[in-house]
Amino acid sequence: MTQDRSRTVFLLAHTGRTAAVRSAELVVKGLLRAGIGVRVLEAEAADLPLPGEVELVKEATPQCLDGCELLIVLGGDGTLLRGAEFARASGVPMLGVNLGRVGFLAEAERDDLDKVVDRVVNRAYEVEERMTVDVVVHRNGDIVHTDWALNEAAVQKVSAERMLEVVLEIDGRPVTGFGCDGIVCATPTGSTAYAFSAGGPVVWPEVEALLMVPISAHALFAKPLVTSPDSVLAVEVLPHVPPGVLWCDGRRTVELPPGARVEVRRGAVPVRLARLHHASFTDRLVAKFALPVSGWRGAPH
Repeated sequence: MTQDRSRTVFLLAHTGRTAAVRSAELVVKGLLRAGIGVRVLEAEAADLPLPGEVELVKEATPQCLDGCELLIVLGGDGTLLRGAEFARASGVPMLGVNLGRVGFLAEAERDDLDKVVDRVVNRAYEVEERMTVDVVVHRNGDIVHTDWALNEAAVQKVSAERMLEVVLEIDGRPVTGFGCDGIVCATPTGSTAYAFSAGGPVVWPEVEALLMVPISAHALFAKPLVTSPDSVLAVEVLPHVPPGVLWCDGRRTVELPPGARVEVRRGAVPVRLARLHHASFTDRLVAKFALPVSGWRGAPH
């Protein structure tokens, strides 16, 4: 079948995984058979068994997705977060196929590849928007760094032997201060990521909120906080203490010198995710963590 150049899908894969290479081959062949064009980064193409009809692009920029209706990402959480960077910058919806462990950002598992191809071909998917956060780092009143995150912005200590001394602030008012290993400022999407590991609550994706979760705080009051999505969260690294470091989605980092101030607010640009299933987040949560629900009898009839 001749490719319909009016329809193009961008494919991003973790080429270091054998499962991703095999999955990419199956997805590409399925889309090409249906007449849908496929675009891949040239740097990844060398590690993938791709037909000659696949379009290659050299630069890994948002513009490389121009004209694409969908971004399919094959890999674990790290690859999916890398895909989210492309999705946010380009506005193209991301459809994740989990080849890792938990994979809350993924919509399908490796056994669902035929279904994925079929749904893409028939446009049988919906698109939802996930909230992000914008991050600004101040030093001596000047903005020294800006960033964003889909899951979380984490302020962490650098040295293993010294705690990070911080003061937390919400909406311009101080809340508390303590020594800790770090602070996670997360979205509802990120509530099942780093914030979850730090003891934060699981927040359903439809809930619009921001989370502030301490990591190993040396304090009597160091509870996770859930705020309005319109709140501004701030973490100040106290002067005359060891520096910290800011991690955004565990991918982008910048050093935080003593006295630095990190502000986190609702992001101006969401990440769009393609959804194949109408299953509730409750079912997804139970399945991902294999939660014990035996004995459940359901609502009375």
